[in-house]
Amino acid sequence: MRAMILAAGLGKRMRPLTAKTPKPLLKVGGKPLIEHLIERLIAGGVDGVVINHHYLGAMIEKSLGNGSRFGIEILYSEEVNLLETGGGIINSLPKLKDESFIVVNADVWTDFDFKCLECIDADQRLAHLVLVRNREHNPSGDFHMNEAGLVHAMGNDSSRFLTFSGISVLHRKLFEGCQAGSVSLIPLLKKAMAKDLVSGEVHDGVWIDVGTPERLDEVATLISSD
Repeated sequence: MRAMILAAGLGKRMRPLTAKTPKPLLKVGGKPLIEHLIERLIAGGVDGVVINHHYLGAMIEKSLGNGSRFGIEILYSEEVNLLETGGGIINSLPKLKDESFIVVNADVWTDFDFKCLECIDADQRLAHLVLVRNREHNPSGDFHMNEAGLVHAMGNDSSRFLTFSGISVLHRKLFEGCQAGSVSLIPLLKKAMAKDLVSGEVHDGVWIDVGTPERLDEVATLISSD
């Protein structure tokens, strides 16, 4: 299965660290964040990666190359204008090739085992989301997962609201009928949720949304303590 890494963000919350470096190339534990993620994807059986980029994207391509040093193919999807998450995926569909594929945010630090993710059948699901327990920066969560493992935008049990980890398996049919351009992924997911076509699982291991310098320091501390 192929994976797409969403790396087109501006990294504004990381400034001044991102003044001259795109966030995916910020180093922790001696190498860029995105390299740690690529290595974890490869360990999980991913055989090809597509990376979208916008801000200082040429630096990402120069750093990672065609993927030969990792033993996989890396392709790039440049965004002259930011396309948001959904638009970035739509723009990359020809390069993703597979009917379903992994999508992961470039700034996620996790010990999640990507081997757990499987291809999905569009007749049963259009998306499978990895959820985590709510953190201080997102106390109310994003989505509700019921006892059957189906994920919805709304729910009656507040204890079942969880945070979307930025890790998912998506089917290309989720994007059917969408026009190229700036498109958010969340409304597309909510539309599928309303039809009971989104499942989920909870990851209780390590997960950090590395969106600020403080959280980057948290990852560095975690690595040094191993």
